[in-house]
Amino acid sequence: MRITALYTYPVKGCHRIEHESTPVEPWGLAGDRRWLMVDAEGIGITQRDTPELTQLTVTPRPGGLELSAPGMPTISVDEPVDGPAEHVRVFRSKGPVPGRVAEKEWSSRFLGRDARLVWQADPTGRTIESHARPDDRVSFADGFPVLLANEGSLSALNDWLVEAGEEPVPMTRFRPNLVVAGAPAWAEDDWLGQRLRIGDVTFRAAKSCARCLVTTIDQETGEKGRQPLRILGRHRRFDDGLLFAINLIPDMSGVVRLGDPVVVR
Repeated sequence: MRITALYTYPVKGCHRIEHESTPVEPWGLAGDRRWLMVDAEGIGITQRDTPELTQLTVTPRPGGLELSAPGMPTISVDEPVDGPAEHVRVFRSKGPVPGRVAEKEWSSRFLGRDARLVWQADPTGRTIESHARPDDRVSFADGFPVLLANEGSLSALNDWLVEAGEEPVPMTRFRPNLVVAGAPAWAEDDWLGQRLRIGDVTFRAAKSCARCLVTTIDQETGEKGRQPLRILGRHRRFDDGLLFAINLIPDMSGVVRLGDPVVVR
């Protein structure tokens, strides 16, 4: 088994960035989901209710990033090291976590409502709620530092879609960080509770990923559909949700690269 794709999403919900290699930090791949757009109440804005985020292109740079979107001027935003401190919620149902406000006007104009861009200055400030150690931490990602998906499972899923008269979907619908090839379909179900060595970095396979409406959104256009949630509901429904891909927690820092071997230990 080997890694065939590496993705990060610097602003939660934004268009993906593809990498040939990327550092791994305790709370996720370097730069992944360290930024979050929040509403007037300080609640995270995600593709679940705002598919326009698919059109947000982010270009990281030392000490900040550039944001661009159709019909919008490109803006350069610095990491607000001394910016206003604010506690925000990634989801309304989750507890507050610390952040610093980086920008308001561009984000509000882009989304057409009151919004602001927040940076996670201290990535040690958000704990992982389950299937983790007390000292494990996570960025502004949904719940875990790293998401790994299996090409073999996507192939099986797309076979089901074609049999049902539906169009196949690309892996990008699932917004993974790591994609692995060379494993049988759904082999990742059996990796839970074990460790994966990817290159020189070891990860704990913590929990399967329950999928949401984001998987039905075309990541290039923002257009909403019905699949693949309906086919997952038919074939991959479990007590903890409609499952595709698995969540990982890094055991150490390091670097992962395209082509790295993946070994289950």
